[in-house]
Amino acid sequence: MNGSSREAPDLDAFDKLVRAAYAGLPEEFRSLCGNVVIHVAEEAERELLDEMGIDDPLELSGLFEGVELAAAEEAAPNHVHLYRRSILAEWRETPGLRLEDLIVHVLVHEIGHHFGLSDAAMHAIEEATE
Repeated sequence: MNGSSREAPDLDAFDKLVRAAYAGLPEEFRSLCGNVVIHVAEEAERELLDEMGIDDPLELSGLFEGVELAAAEEAAPNHVHLYRRSILAEWRETPGLRLEDLIVHVLVHEIGHHFGLSDAAMHAIEEATE
């Protein structure tokens, strides 16, 4: 996808962008996730939004579900969920923002917040992304 294009990708194309963004993250950062499973959906399910106290599904662009690496041996894989509609809404509201960069931002922040990384550390990871 051309970063200057403002045409919204369909769910399949968006999924490919997400997987490419994840693959481009620094290996040290990806290793935090363990055996992560990435899910892409149009938006979060109503039940999850209700549990989180969120009325508007466009307010949730991603979610990390999992355990810290130390506990990963006994646990199921970690999961990262990205929600296409909310990410596209933010992208459309920000002229000049590349969709690929926003996807990286959401991935890094979902994973980074789960592991307690500082905003400065997450910014450095975004800068190091291929």
